[in-house]
Amino acid sequence: MALQGPIPVTFEMVFPHGCYVVGEVEPVKDFDASSGGRFVQARDKQTGDLVWQVAVMDADPTLKPAQKTVAVKILSPVQPVPPAPIPGLPFTPVEFDQVTVTPYVHQATGRLAYSIRVRGMRAPRQASKQAASAKDAA
Repeated sequence: MALQGPIPVTFEMVFPHGCYVVGEVEPVKDFDASSGGRFVQARDKQTGDLVWQVAVMDADPTLKPAQKTVAVKILSPVQPVPPAPIPGLPFTPVEFDQVTVTPYVHQATGRLAYSIRVRGMRAPRQASKQAASAKDAA
């Protein structure tokens, strides 16, 4: 089979309605290397980059409340910074670059789930245009 490891997809395939940052960017713990109260941050097995995590809310209106918040892992040598908040919005819209998904079976539910990994995050292109238009109109 040609597909091995993470499957490359587009941001729009994973979040067709967009998504919003709802948590802090945090380091992911390497549970095998961490011991005795010593925290070791996880590294991606393929790239060697540090692994960070941020909680995002999927804007898909058809999702059940329990399905709306997902963790996105970010591979980056330094801690990524979320886009600047947009005045008047309760959450910060975000888009991700170089998205991959890795399917796995969730141990607690026995259902198919996906691990989402990305190489970067930024303000949505459309939101940036809307913010600029609103600023010009003011």
